[in-house]
Amino acid sequence: MSLVHKDAEIDSFSPVSAEGRDGAYAEIIIPLALPKSYTWSVPDSLKGSVQVGCRVEVNLGKNKKYAGIVKRLHNEKPDFFEPKDILNLLDVEPVVFAQQLQLWEWMASYYMCSEGEVMAAALPSHFKLSSETVLVYNEEYGDDFSALDHDEYLVAEALLIKKELKLGEVQQILDSSHVYPVISRLINKKVCYVWEALKQTYAPKKETYVLLNPEYSNEDKLSDLLNNWTRAPKQMELLLGYLHLMKTEGEVIKQELLKKSGASDAQLKGLVEKKILWTEKRDIDRLQYLPKDVKIDFELSPDQQEAYDKIKESFAAKQVCLLHGVTSSGKTLVYIKLIEEIIRQGKQALYLLPEIALTSQIIRRLQKHFGGYIGIYHSRFTQNERVEIWNKVKKGELAIILGARSSVFLPFRDLGLVICDEEHDASFKQYDPAPRYNGRDAAIYLASLFKSGPAGNSARVLLGSATPSLESYSNVVNGKYGLATLTQRYGDLHPPAIEFIDLKTIERKDKSKVMLSPPLVEAIRQVIDRNKQVILFQNRRGYAPYQVCTVCGWIPQCKYCDVSLTYHKLSNKLVCHYCGSTYPPLHTCAACGSHDFVQRNFGTEKIEEQLQETFPDVKIARMDVDSVKGKHAHDALIQQFEQKRIEILVGTQMVVKGLDFDNVDLVGILDADGLLNFADFRVNERAFQLMEQVSGRAGRKEATGKVLIQTMNPSHPVLQYVQQHDYKGMFDDEMEKRKQFAYPPFTRIILLTFKHKMKEVVESAAYHFAGSLKNKYGNYIVGPAEPVINRVRNQYLIELLLKLPKDRRLIAQCKKDLLEQVAVLHNEKRFRSVVIVPDVDVV
Repeated sequence: MSLVHKDAEIDSFSPVSAEGRDGAYAEIIIPLALPKSYTWSVPDSLKGSVQVGCRVEVNLGKNKKYAGIVKRLHNEKPDFFEPKDILNLLDVEPVVFAQQLQLWEWMASYYMCSEGEVMAAALPSHFKLSSETVLVYNEEYGDDFSALDHDEYLVAEALLIKKELKLGEVQQILDSSHVYPVISRLINKKVCYVWEALKQTYAPKKETYVLLNPEYSNEDKLSDLLNNWTRAPKQMELLLGYLHLMKTEGEVIKQELLKKSGASDAQLKGLVEKKILWTEKRDIDRLQYLPKDVKIDFELSPDQQEAYDKIKESFAAKQVCLLHGVTSSGKTLVYIKLIEEIIRQGKQALYLLPEIALTSQIIRRLQKHFGGYIGIYHSRFTQNERVEIWNKVKKGELAIILGARSSVFLPFRDLGLVICDEEHDASFKQYDPAPRYNGRDAAIYLASLFKSGPAGNSARVLLGSATPSLESYSNVVNGKYGLATLTQRYGDLHPPAIEFIDLKTIERKDKSKVMLSPPLVEAIRQVIDRNKQVILFQNRRGYAPYQVCTVCGWIPQCKYCDVSLTYHKLSNKLVCHYCGSTYPPLHTCAACGSHDFVQRNFGTEKIEEQLQETFPDVKIARMDVDSVKGKHAHDALIQQFEQKRIEILVGTQMVVKGLDFDNVDLVGILDADGLLNFADFRVNERAFQLMEQVSGRAGRKEATGKVLIQTMNPSHPVLQYVQQHDYKGMFDDEMEKRKQFAYPPFTRIILLTFKHKMKEVVESAAYHFAGSLKNKYGNYIVGPAEPVINRVRNQYLIELLLKLPKDRRLIAQCKKDLLEQVAVLHNEKRFRSVVIVPDVDVV
């Protein structure tokens, strides 16, 4: 039986073989989209030193040099070319372990991409030096280069003057092409950074500590110094302040000393010149960790204990278990108990969340119980911070990692448990660039690589959700996954009452959509009067999704995409949400010259404005991509809402995913019809999941929660399932339809997207490609066809869908044939520039 969520090719997958340090040749992965890994020769000087998982400097082509990862050492000389020598060894010990290399190989095979693309996604950019890299001087280092060797000194001096250098310039300075070891040492010593690290907010990594000259550690000498002090009273005050801080805090940081004593840099410098005090710079962690401590101060409820026991029973027989727990049932407490057991065994745990936004609230709960054993990993960290966390995981210093999907790439030493919370969420899927992987499925495969115990059992995986994906729940029904349930809210609270507001009964002066209906406004007012909080959900950001000329019906569209422009009032711009292009507001119709526009539909920005007009004395905030920019903005907003400094929170999906607020008494879904009218086979499943998750934010501590759903069609079957909190009914209904129309989980889907700047070329390429597959896969092909948005970033799009039966051999062969056909198509001159993007298990 396959161990992975989507079992297409896993059973036949062969793991990477590693032959220690022996071998005259090395198969090396380069962070590029190359069709395969290439072989280099290991020179005599490096034999015995090169290990699988280490980075090496290699030459590719004439001048390009890259830091590649050694995948395999062997003695098989290539037949058709003379391999070049490895230029340099960059690491004394591996930066990745065998399990990570196996994961990369599986991911490349399953998701139809190259191992180089997986490597580029997996490694922090400091590990991916290439000849295009730009080095930037770190101003925090200062100009004291006395600790550097000759080559490091030359490069550091040049960086001090020019502030940034390309690799070619470094090669000229050192009069050598072998510059990677020097650069690697300069980066490790924090003299410089690679350019990509500056895309995020810079945080300093060194701190200046102040020390007392050991000569004055003798109390008599110190007393003599203080008693005979005659001049510089300010320096005397500073010294006394230092002695006080040293007694109370042990170590004294320069910045803290100057702040608390009110002294200046010059006064401290005077004491240093007199050799009374010393200063030294020390490396400190960018991310501060609490002391390591496990403190479980709660007991599971009877329901939670039953679920915990069921999970343990399931893990004895199956690798994966699904915890189907209603919202606010206390799934996190069960997770904490499982994590405690794992780290007491000396193993590591991975806690996956679909969104970076969710980590801020969960991390505070986990730190309370696990202190410094836990770390966070996601893309909002700087590249320098990511390297620090990477190394701590590799050394086993961090036992628990909380993170988004990219956390599966971390070099775990001994992974024992993976928890995938909100496993149904589409955010676990990576869209661009390759690898287009699902974090949940990759985590299940990763866990299968960590074997332990006499029976060789792999690490266990717990999937958690109040609204599981149809694929996961069907795996339970089929007996592939175990199942544990939590059917009651924690504290025996009842689920919130769900009521519909039928918008057909609301009178409107014009044909515009109702944004805040009178019953919703009245309900909000009553909740605010009770000192409770409100969450309003609308899955559109901006002010108005589109505007229309009232004379001819013309709608402003993006120049580069076939999509209407969204008006953002705060920035006073029209924005394309597909390519990010911005335009000034339009006042004249390009078609008829009229100046009469009306705005249709509404986004979170417009709702916020309307709320401020309706409730002028109420504190209102908005949570969407536009309003929570920056690493800590989301966490700050959540904490304000937790502390009741915000009374009404309006937002997009960010407000609904797994957040836990005690005081929310009302949740409003402003446009349920907008969730139900997408042209997608998953639309009903997604709409149910989203509305059920939104409703779960209400009444989490008291039995007074209410959910109001505005809709034009209250009798829609999905809305009925939501009102009854009937997941099983929705599941059965959807499975019947999926089976009838051959959609997952009954089939496997591969979507091919063809892109080109000329419409006729991309159409011709797609039809030519489909024609070549008709004989073998004609029964499984849908299309080619234009997607709903058929032009993005000035590239015309055509899609070709394959719905393949669940036959591992057929799917593996089909993927091979597709990649071969891509190569054949690109051999034709007219189709050479057509981009073909495969997406396996598209969600």
